[in-house]
Amino acid sequence: MYRTWIEFWWPMNPPAVLALRIAFTVLSFIFVIASLLSFRFSNPLVRIFYTVAALWMGLANFLFVGAGIAWLADFVLRISVPTATRVAYRPYIVAVLLVAAILTALYGLVNARAVRLRRITVQLSDLPENWRGRQALLVSDLHLGHVNGLAFARRIAAKVRELSPAIIFLPGDLFDGSKIDPLRVAAPLLELKPPLGMYFVGGNHEEFGGAAHFEEALRAGGIRVLHNECADVDGLRVVGVPYGNSTYPMQMRTFLEGLQLKEGPASILLNHVPNRLPLAEHAGVSLQISGHTHGGGQIFPFNFITRRAFGKFTYGLQSFGDMQVYTSSGAGTWGPPMRVGTHSEIVLLTFA
Repeated sequence: MYRTWIEFWWPMNPPAVLALRIAFTVLSFIFVIASLLSFRFSNPLVRIFYTVAALWMGLANFLFVGAGIAWLADFVLRISVPTATRVAYRPYIVAVLLVAAILTALYGLVNARAVRLRRITVQLSDLPENWRGRQALLVSDLHLGHVNGLAFARRIAAKVRELSPAIIFLPGDLFDGSKIDPLRVAAPLLELKPPLGMYFVGGNHEEFGGAAHFEEALRAGGIRVLHNECADVDGLRVVGVPYGNSTYPMQMRTFLEGLQLKEGPASILLNHVPNRLPLAEHAGVSLQISGHTHGGGQIFPFNFITRRAFGKFTYGLQSFGDMQVYTSSGAGTWGPPMRVGTHSEIVLLTFA
């Protein structure tokens, strides 16, 4: 980005060039520094610093994309117009792309705040009759922390109350791993009392801040934490494998096979990442519920990387053999509080 500005903008005097170089050097490390501080401290100054750094990281992403487009446009001009004309166009190209990057970041901020409700009907074989027509709410990837705090939790809780689901599934990254008081920040969600309870499994971000710490807080708040556990919920088997355990496929396979899910009624597996699908399907899981992908990397162009890693299981309801998989784009954000190319959601599942 620095090289693009120097090459494309109108000539700058040496002090301005030095100031720009220092600014870009500092900004290159600001999010890393803010993240390290967020894991150790929890106070208004750290929250503000982290939020500013996260906003910059999102804007920098689009500035970087803009810089790439600028050089591509310059190449096209190089082979189509005289050199003098190409050089004259350069500042205007950068100016247009700068404005476009800022507008894209602003759109991403607004889009991320708009949490949508998605309604999905899921048909499961061997589903207990008393579960037909029941509704479960899937709330994934809230990333409660320094950016998405108490006010965000209140907004989500208000939406949940309007829906009155029978049960709530929380498949990981409820917290972003930063140093916070989990009971205070998640208090609005802990006040929810669906008839069949709330079930949580840890994601990779809980690991960042100490999974046991967050799990203990949620248990104290009345949420059922499934740490390599299976719960019988009115005839439906709900299984949870936390992120840390899912990284050991042999252990996960032994655990799932030991539950003998093929011999019982329908089952649901909470697994934060939409992976280990062959293990879950072979063990007899009926439906795997996941998050993690943020619907495709959260912001462009990371959707290409995410879809390369998870394919069609990046988002939505898909089939894998005899098992169904739903991957949610999540309600919150990590890093930049922006979404471009994806959207925030909570999902109301109706069993049929």
